[in-house]
Amino acid sequence: MSFEQLGLSSALLDAVTGQGYTQPSPIQEKAIPIVLKQQDLLAAAQTGTGKTAAFVLPILELLSTKPPASSNHTKVLIIAPTRELAQQISDNILVYGQNLPLRSTVVYGGVKINPQMMKLRKGVDLLVATPGRLLDLYQQNAIAFDELEILVLDEADRMLDMGFIHDIRRIIQLLPKQRQNLLFSATFSNEIRELSKTIVHQPVEVSVTPKNTTAKTVKQWIHPVDKKQKTRLLVYLIREKQLHQVLVFCRTKHGANRLVRDLEAEKIKSLAIHGNKSQNARLNALNSFKQGKIQILVATDIAARGIDIEQLPYVINFDLPHVPEDYVHRIGRTGRAGMDGHAISLVSADEFKQLSDIERLTQKLLERVFVDGFDPVHTLPVSVLRKPYKPKKPKKNKQEYHDGQRSQNASAHQLKQQNKQKPNSKRRNKPNTSAGNSMRKKFRIKPKRSQ
Repeated sequence: MSFEQLGLSSALLDAVTGQGYTQPSPIQEKAIPIVLKQQDLLAAAQTGTGKTAAFVLPILELLSTKPPASSNHTKVLIIAPTRELAQQISDNILVYGQNLPLRSTVVYGGVKINPQMMKLRKGVDLLVATPGRLLDLYQQNAIAFDELEILVLDEADRMLDMGFIHDIRRIIQLLPKQRQNLLFSATFSNEIRELSKTIVHQPVEVSVTPKNTTAKTVKQWIHPVDKKQKTRLLVYLIREKQLHQVLVFCRTKHGANRLVRDLEAEKIKSLAIHGNKSQNARLNALNSFKQGKIQILVATDIAARGIDIEQLPYVINFDLPHVPEDYVHRIGRTGRAGMDGHAISLVSADEFKQLSDIERLTQKLLERVFVDGFDPVHTLPVSVLRKPYKPKKPKKNKQEYHDGQRSQNASAHQLKQQNKQKPNSKRRNKPNTSAGNSMRKKFRIKPKRSQ
């Protein structure tokens, strides 16, 4: 099937052809006709399968025949979990809609809010936003939803992982009841299905990839190594393989900063991107990486789904993630759009549990490749493919607040803790009768019974 058969206008077809695309991906082939019919959609697709275009192209087609949005209003709201992903979606809208007279903008936190308010004053046809900044703009009367026709939740599972569920529910309550809803997620977990019940109405369900699988175009393997030797091994691999564009994932922000300092000391140009960096610093680092000005981009999982780089050859896991699903999203940055990719993980003995969880999740044993001169002293145990991984249900927070009031579970919990701290007055004031009891036993004195 070609893009012409999907019912897109010539303006969109020219933009798609200009990007070098001739045939739609499986998710685009299934999703675009459903969106054009203005039906609700519940779609599951891996990162790198072209799902952004799967909703952007048909939405642009629908808006092309409608009047523009009024001042401080929008026709389409697209919500994304991270700033990087929101910016990526906005860039796609500009590329695919270059031949259409439509206005769009992106809003997220970490930057000044006034310029974003100025852009919204004239009204935008498409608004891409992160949840927190969107609520800030609404509270300042910078955006209204009376004219909203389409809602898109992208990477819904990631939004739940990042704790945006309450913000999403607040936003849903502000929107018109009559609207088209599109929910995209990498997985269809039980939590996602519960969330979808409150958003979509009689949706068409589309799934183009098995749950929690990695792309076949990505070659994966691990290098067993001692934890203290990871940095030296990474430097060796960069120089030995002459790697010029590598995305390296660390588990923590401080670990990412420390690794950048170590790489810079070895004359390897690198920058870090994580939540403690300002938005401008993150964008500058990402642009420098895309343009080839720096050799290594060190990132935390906050960027795992927000970085879209064409023909990214290598992803290296300096640390394995605690959550195995994040491994799938990390290596999904390479091998995109049918290109070949390589995913390397540096694994120490203390990360065996994380490795086992990843292998159980993907149902694939990762090949172990030992590097001469870096044989680990602490041996990594042998992997055995066990039952499929099932994520643990998160424990309910007993201190959780609902609608401004403390939950009943929290009150009961607090009362129990207070009772533990109070001294037991009855026990403290109870007279010591042990001596009397021993006297009775010695002389066989029977205690008097009450009449």
